[in-house]
Amino acid sequence: MADQREILTDKSIARLSAGKKQYKVRDGELLGFFVLVGKRRKTFMAQGEFWRDGVREFTAQVKLGDFGEMTTRQARGKAKEALGAIAKGQRPGETPKIKPGSITLRQAWERYRDAHMKRKGRSSGTIENYRDHMERLFKDWLDDPLARLGRQPNLVVEHHDKITKENGPYIANGAMRSLRAVYNHARKSNTDLPATNPVSAIDWNKEHRRNSGMGPNDIGGWLKELYAMENPLRREFHLLILFSGSRPTALKKVRIEHIDLRARLIHIPQPKGGEDKAFDIPLSRPMIRCVVRAIRWGQIMYSEQAKSWLFPADSEIGHLVEHKEVRDVLSKWGNELRQSYRTLAQAAGISELDIHLLMNHSLPGVNAGYITRDRLLRDHLRQQQQRISELVVQSLEATRYPSLVRWLKSTKVEETVDQAEPGLEPDTMSIAA
Repeated sequence: MADQREILTDKSIARLSAGKKQYKVRDGELLGFFVLVGKRRKTFMAQGEFWRDGVREFTAQVKLGDFGEMTTRQARGKAKEALGAIAKGQRPGETPKIKPGSITLRQAWERYRDAHMKRKGRSSGTIENYRDHMERLFKDWLDDPLARLGRQPNLVVEHHDKITKENGPYIANGAMRSLRAVYNHARKSNTDLPATNPVSAIDWNKEHRRNSGMGPNDIGGWLKELYAMENPLRREFHLLILFSGSRPTALKKVRIEHIDLRARLIHIPQPKGGEDKAFDIPLSRPMIRCVVRAIRWGQIMYSEQAKSWLFPADSEIGHLVEHKEVRDVLSKWGNELRQSYRTLAQAAGISELDIHLLMNHSLPGVNAGYITRDRLLRDHLRQQQQRISELVVQSLEATRYPSLVRWLKSTKVEETVDQAEPGLEPDTMSIAA
């Protein structure tokens, strides 16, 4: 029997006769309110489309009560409440407090930050990188249900395209990797979230490893640029990155108590990856001289901050914050020097495994995991570090720039100020840059 429609009242419902099959009589005033007529009873019902996070899931029906036990007016009032709840995305009979899928992106991010990243000792730099992605690049989604992204992956695809256009392909890919990690973590405790991570729908931007490192033939020209810099403390900072292959962020945070000149080590307590990745950098003789010069320049330039930091500065934190230089002044800095270190190590004949250990990279292969790094530090790895440093120094010794050679071999700051001499000309020949 086809559904009927009329304005439902107690009188009109009383006149409805039972049929061989159930049939519905829909109210002509309130959409979704109807009475279901069966052989023995007449039941008030409410029906609405159940939507969650912008996607229609199914049609929901709610039994309100039987005619005779409640009036039509009472049933219509209950129908309005039920239809209102359905319109808000609440399942019939479900309380808002335990509503599944209601976790927001902000809540998921904060849980991932506190319960995962901090608990596992992730570095402050890594946490800050995630925070920038979540709170800047995804700020418009922070208070939206995370399930919305799971059910509408096209939103993630469109946003990846938007970030690529406005911020670049590398940042767009990085932001999506952060979102993927937060979503996967949230789903462990919110199993009603769609199982497929919405980030899987994007087409990743192609990334190319930057080949901007220097080889042995390039070092002489770069050292000439470095020696001409006005700030001697920044000069030593860049030189130590080249000598150590360290990440700039790690060297900025080296405290005086992290330096053990007697053992010829610098301790890095919180590198990329957090405390679990803490390691020691073995110091070659040129590196020790560089560290001593940095300490002395720091005491001259920033006496108070130098009590705590290897590379002090007049900043709120007390140490060097920004390491970027004008390219016309210094052509290579930051991770380009880390790449240069890797290139020089290969040129010096250092084995792949030793390079991984010196740069604190994850060791390749199963057998390498049985190597105890600390047992190699004081002898073997320091010898390899010395070979790399000697390759840098030798790039100048073959030329006739006595001021630069004297700088690299001295620990006295008064012997490293010859860059004030006009032109810094060599005696008879120029460096091949």
